[in-house]
Amino acid sequence: MAKKVTGFIKLQIAGGKANPSPPIGPALGQRGVNIMEFCKAFNARTQKDMGVVLPTIITVYSDRTFTFVTKTPPATYLIKDKLKLQSGSKKPGHEVAGSVSEKVVSEVAKAKEPDLTAASHEAAKRTVEGSIRSMGLKLDYK
Repeated sequence: MAKKVTGFIKLQIAGGKANPSPPIGPALGQRGVNIMEFCKAFNARTQKDMGVVLPTIITVYSDRTFTFVTKTPPATYLIKDKLKLQSGSKKPGHEVAGSVSEKVVSEVAKAKEPDLTAASHEAAKRTVEGSIRSMGLKLDYK
């Protein structure tokens, strides 16, 4: 017999750096999940991605056990990492914080493809371009 799912918890956690402090502790504590057990399992699984922000979906079952899935880092994180930016524009649409080449867009789209619902690489690139615009960055090739 399958376990009954009691809920899902969505968090963004730095790889290898899960600890029982907020937001992880309170979110798991409300569902009755063993917080330290999750932190140890998450840190062990994400050791190779140390410090990278990973969206994580935790499935909590009725017997207070859990499973979790980590996704690829957010597009904005990947873009800032590739361009070595601290942040995007403070006023997107009014100020330009930098420019992005098509090569960078293609690399980020390739990295994000497993988690995107885009039907093709071109559609994935358009999705990433939208994130770039919302960060207040300019596309070099359009």
